[in-house]
Amino acid sequence: MNDDGKKILYYQCFSGISGDMNLGALVDLGVPVDYLLGELKKLELSNVTISFSKESRHEIYGTNATVSVSHPTRITRKLKDIYEIIEEADIAPVVKTTARKIFQTLAEAEGKIHDKSPEQIHFHEVGGEDAIIDIVGSALAFHYLNVDEVWSSTVELGQGFVKSAHGIIPIPAPATTEILKNKPVHLGGTDFESTTPTGAAILSTLVTKFTDDPEITIQKTGYGVGKHQGSTRPNLLRIFLATHNKSSVLLTNLAEEIECTIDDMNPEWYDWIMKKLFEAGANDVTLTPILMKKNRPGMKLSVLCPGDKADGIGIALLRETTTIGYRRRQVRKYSLTRKVNTVQTRYGKVRIKESYLEKELITRKPEYEDCRKIAIDTGLPLRKIYEEIDRFLTKMDK
Repeated sequence: MNDDGKKILYYQCFSGISGDMNLGALVDLGVPVDYLLGELKKLELSNVTISFSKESRHEIYGTNATVSVSHPTRITRKLKDIYEIIEEADIAPVVKTTARKIFQTLAEAEGKIHDKSPEQIHFHEVGGEDAIIDIVGSALAFHYLNVDEVWSSTVELGQGFVKSAHGIIPIPAPATTEILKNKPVHLGGTDFESTTPTGAAILSTLVTKFTDDPEITIQKTGYGVGKHQGSTRPNLLRIFLATHNKSSVLLTNLAEEIECTIDDMNPEWYDWIMKKLFEAGANDVTLTPILMKKNRPGMKLSVLCPGDKADGIGIALLRETTTIGYRRRQVRKYSLTRKVNTVQTRYGKVRIKESYLEKELITRKPEYEDCRKIAIDTGLPLRKIYEEIDRFLTKMDK
């Protein structure tokens, strides 16, 4: 799928996300207050007042969304009760669907934690009027902006403890960790609850891609102000309205590059070590002769691997080599599109590796292992096997 020209909503969650921070940031981004207030009034929550004001954190100004409840509801709501409030409101069906999905995400997380079905869960904090406003308001703002996709950075969760309807619980809250399972998060960047279950559910429902390297062209920036003050970092949620103008026709993805230098190891071990690194998930392993301190000849061992394999690769280097440390950095890989086809030759089936720049064939060559087997079986030189298969492929193209 080509990403060129996509309209992107990009969340930068360096201080996490809550429902009110999200609503404030979207207003700061340009969603009209009158529109939001008019639509939210249709929920007929008469005891709720919604206001927006400009405030700063570390001298960066953003929008503070405040939901005040004059007579908080003492009852706890179930999922069907919240759905009824949303369904009875005269708002766009697509907004209702998105709001229901966010609440469904919350209900499934709470159900997993309390060993109940989502329908059995009694919502406490996230079933209150303020949470309903935050979630429906976020759905309204999201559809108003009419973006193609929502992306997010790594999400800061914070640390410490927080008081809930169930008593004192650790930060991040169990529901937050359940919702953001398999998503990139960071712990301990703040000393408070940076990301709430409501904020986590909004992200989990709307975001299609998590990346800290989005390659975007920023059109507009919005800041949502968090309630907690005094943090070492600004308690803000930053959202960019942007376009993704990917000019390269090459495939791109992030990878980790890990390297160490060795001058005191038995060279017989390198074959074993390379095999262990590939087993640990390396995409590529190379050895480069270098001259090290005191004019000692040595080797630079370099590994390219997916980000989720980097920790294991590092451990393998420390366990299997004589190095006492390694360097690690994130890199961007650019590559042609690759395909593998199989052709029937007079020697049997041979895999053909092809590389494309969009639809243009750039390189094509037979699989070495297949040619090696043919050479062993027939006694022919490997070079002759390659030449014959190349002629065969050329004839096929005509």
